[in-house]
Amino acid sequence: MKNITMTLAALALATASFSTLAATEVQSAPAGQQAIGVVSATSGNSLTSLQNKLSAKASEAGASSYRIIGASGDNHLYGTAELYK
Repeated sequence: MKNITMTLAALALATASFSTLAATEVQSAPAGQQAIGVVSATSGNSLTSLQNKLSAKASEAGASSYRIIGASGDNHLYGTAELYK
């Protein structure tokens, strides 16, 4: 029983720390933050999948927020996002 409790506590802490590291999508350039670069990603035909990939790349780059500046495609989507920190 003690092992289950410890496992659940560790899982809760890991989930909380990962969510605080994720970049946040914004609609306009955030005040007080500086642009640090641009990332691009490709996806199938799902806009949500494209957003998730851009979010992951923004987090990997160390951005605290990102703004999608372009997305296009028919059967294969591609997009770019500007990163802020």
